[in-house]
Amino acid sequence: MFKPVLAVVFLSIAIWTFGQSTTPMSAPTSITLNQSDRSWIATSNRYTNLLIEITRKYAPEGASEQGLAEYDELISNPTLASENSRVAETKVAQAKIQAALSTEQNEYVKQDLQILLHNIDFNRKQQEFYEAHVVPYANASAYIFGGLRALLDDKVGPERRKAAIVRLRKYAGVEPGYLPMVDLFKARVEAQIAKPGMIYPPKEEVETALSRNGEYLDAIPALFKHYGLTGWEESWAKLKVQLAAYDEWTKQTILPKARADFRLSPEQYALSLEVFGVDISPGQLAVLAHQSFKEYQGEMQIIATQIAKEHGWPSIDYRDVIRRLKQDQLASDAILPFYKNRLHEIEAIIVKQNLVTLPDRPVRIRFGTPAENGAPHMVPPPFLNNTGQQGEFVLPLNMPAAVGSSQSQKVDDYSYDAASWTLIAHEARPGHELQFDSMVEQGVLLAREMYTLNSTNVEGWGVYSEYIMQPYMPLEGQLISLQFRLLRAARAYLDPELQAGLIQPKDAMRVLTEDVVFSAPFANQEVERYTFGAPGQATSYFYGFIKLLQLRSDIETMLGPRFDQKKFHDFVLSQGPLPPDLIRVAVMESFIPSQR
Repeated sequence: MFKPVLAVVFLSIAIWTFGQSTTPMSAPTSITLNQSDRSWIATSNRYTNLLIEITRKYAPEGASEQGLAEYDELISNPTLASENSRVAETKVAQAKIQAALSTEQNEYVKQDLQILLHNIDFNRKQQEFYEAHVVPYANASAYIFGGLRALLDDKVGPERRKAAIVRLRKYAGVEPGYLPMVDLFKARVEAQIAKPGMIYPPKEEVETALSRNGEYLDAIPALFKHYGLTGWEESWAKLKVQLAAYDEWTKQTILPKARADFRLSPEQYALSLEVFGVDISPGQLAVLAHQSFKEYQGEMQIIATQIAKEHGWPSIDYRDVIRRLKQDQLASDAILPFYKNRLHEIEAIIVKQNLVTLPDRPVRIRFGTPAENGAPHMVPPPFLNNTGQQGEFVLPLNMPAAVGSSQSQKVDDYSYDAASWTLIAHEARPGHELQFDSMVEQGVLLAREMYTLNSTNVEGWGVYSEYIMQPYMPLEGQLISLQFRLLRAARAYLDPELQAGLIQPKDAMRVLTEDVVFSAPFANQEVERYTFGAPGQATSYFYGFIKLLQLRSDIETMLGPRFDQKKFHDFVLSQGPLPPDLIRVAVMESFIPSQR
């Protein structure tokens, strides 16, 4: 998986979704880069910057994460007045873009203008729904941690990190002219509470977050100490008290009215799927996923039988074989060197098999911090104003603490030999690391970088990367690669069926622990994801993968022996994070003719 840049996270304040991704699907138009004449790109970027500047103004923490030092000391202002100002400025930009669309002659620029207009309409639809229907759970601890982490990071130069002290003072309300951030959150939530017929957040979501906020309270001072900063202690002491009081206010105000049923309304779930780039109905998605789930199980059983016979193990059932492979856990201090060595093996295979063009730079891999417990993920580099920063493959070894516990939970799903193959393929190369850093190095239209990126087109490439690497893995690696593919199919029917009330969380836990063979802490985090963490998002892996796989199949049929997978993969990466339908148009209109 990938962690979106903070500009997306903090813009959620502006459209008041708290916890929902705000990255929309692109407009339903075709777009194909003219590789010989790129003079029109400056025009496209000029219009795109109209929206980018508004995002920076109202989500400055994300702007500083994108490398703009002038935003480092600024913070977001989650008030209704600020939101109204953002809406007004967006309408002005929309009018300019709409006027340009009626006069612009260049087809490529016109297509980008449609992408921008679609983004504006989509964000408005989200905002109007949440303003009219939802009392959010705004997690102040997580929000403030994210704003400080944007500056307290190895990718940020030492001269910029001291701005985190100013940002901390503003969050705490000790800087002249600033109110405590928690007070602004309260006021906005209370305004929603005052409206009739509002939908409260799921009780389990609130309880789970409250039980884990201590990790953020520990992580924030640890970051300041890690980077040798001083002068933050007094502000932090006040902010820590404020955050504790805010959580207590949440327990008294939100929790008693939180809904026992985690399910979203059909309208809200459809909106969530659209956010993440899934453009078919939940029912259609579940049917496809059930079918693929059975197919993947069959493939796994064939390979598991071979592995069991080679090792002389008593059971050939794929579940037992996976459990046996997991027994050979790596020592903690050996995991990171092992992953780095495995990465070199994978890179050698990529070159030998002509899978995709690799850059001449190393991949950054690190362990996750205690506040980053969860699934392995790629933190993308700054897409704008990048001065050499790379993305990072983050490998957590623990899951967040269970509700009612203060201890994170150890998992055995990543720390053994066979799992490293598919995790590296997905998160590093040829997956997300190559995907995101290629965008920075090759240069992609701003409209694509900022306004077409969604979970389906990003995670689809990640799963597809595992797929193209799988034939070159040893049998053990192939089995675990299929296990992760089985997980993606399970997600694509468990998520919608949980939201529809067709199954219960305990049913999903059984599938994930018994049939997909993941640890209970991992499975629990998955179920949290489907029910209240990010309903709809987990389906995007499977959907993006099958769309990309179908495109490849069609192109192979059309080109026959002239099909060159390396050229195909390089072309897909060069297009940026386009949704499946627009990638298809680009391939058909540009790649196919170039190969013929």
